[in-house]
Amino acid sequence: MTDSTTPPTAPPTASPSSAPTSLYAVPRPAGSSPDRKPVTLQRLLDMHAAGEKIAMLTAYDATFAHAMEDAGVDSILIGDSLGNVVQGLQTTVPVTLEAMVYHTANVARARRVSWVIADLPFGTYHESPQVAWKNAMQLAQAGAHMVKLEGGGWTTETVRLLTERGIPVCAHLGLTPQTVTALSGFKVQGRDEAGAARIKAHARELVDAGAQMLLLEMVPAALAGELTRSLGVPVIGIGAGAECSGQVLVMHDMLGVGGGRKPRFVRDFLQGAGSIGEAFSRYVTDVKSGAFPAAEHTY
Repeated sequence: MTDSTTPPTAPPTASPSSAPTSLYAVPRPAGSSPDRKPVTLQRLLDMHAAGEKIAMLTAYDATFAHAMEDAGVDSILIGDSLGNVVQGLQTTVPVTLEAMVYHTANVARARRVSWVIADLPFGTYHESPQVAWKNAMQLAQAGAHMVKLEGGGWTTETVRLLTERGIPVCAHLGLTPQTVTALSGFKVQGRDEAGAARIKAHARELVDAGAQMLLLEMVPAALAGELTRSLGVPVIGIGAGAECSGQVLVMHDMLGVGGGRKPRFVRDFLQGAGSIGEAFSRYVTDVKSGAFPAAEHTY
C-alpha cells in the first residue's frame, strides 16, 4: 500500500535532446533563437546592407514550410518550379495562376516569421501592367508578401505599377526558366561582354522602377558580385556565386530527390543528414557562413 503522505512521483519531463526524432526533426542552427521576429522587407534590406546572408528555399505546402522556418530560413519562395517537381511538367510554362494561389495559401498558413515570395506564372503579367496587378493581387491575398517575375526591361512598367500599389517585386534575371526555349536551353547567361552589359542594364532599370529584390540565375559569379555591390537591394543567387546577398535552391534539388540531371549549382544537403529538418538546418548554416555555394557550384 502506498503511503498517502508521500507525494506521487512526477513523470519525467522530456528534454529537447531526448525528444524522439523524425524525418522532419530540426536541430536549430548555432546562434539561432526560438523567438525569431518576423522577417520584413526592411529586415532583408538591412541584412543586405550589413553583409548578413539571406537563406531562401522553395516550398509548396505547410509541412515543409514549418520545417524550414524551424531551421531558420529567412524567406520561402513558392516557385513555379512546382510545375516540374510537384506536377511532373517538363517546363514551367503550363503552370496556372490558380495553382500558384493554391500553393501560396498552403505555405502562408504555416508562415510565422519568414518572408513569403510567390512567382507570377507565365502569361499572367505579359499582357499589360493592369492585368499583372490583378493577378499579383490574388497572390497577395493568398499570403504572398512579394511577387517574383521574370524578364528584362519590358517588365519595367509592370514593376513600377505593382510597387506603386503596394506589392513588392523581386525581378528575376539571367536564366529565366519560363522562356528557356528562347534561350536555347539551360545555359549560363551573361558570359560575354554584350550579355553581361544587357543584364546590368536591365537590373538597373528594374531597380529604378521599384524592384526591391533581384534574383540572378546561372550567371557568372563576377557579374553577380558586381550587381550585389552596386544595386542597393538584396540580390539572391541560384548558380550565381557566393558574393550574392543570399542563396535560393529548389527544395527537391537540395534534398537530392529532384530526379534527372543535377545542375552544377546544386548540393545535396540531405546526404549525411539524419532528417529533412537537419538538411534544411545545414543549408541555412552553410549559406550564412559562406560555405555554400563553393567554387564547384559556381560559374
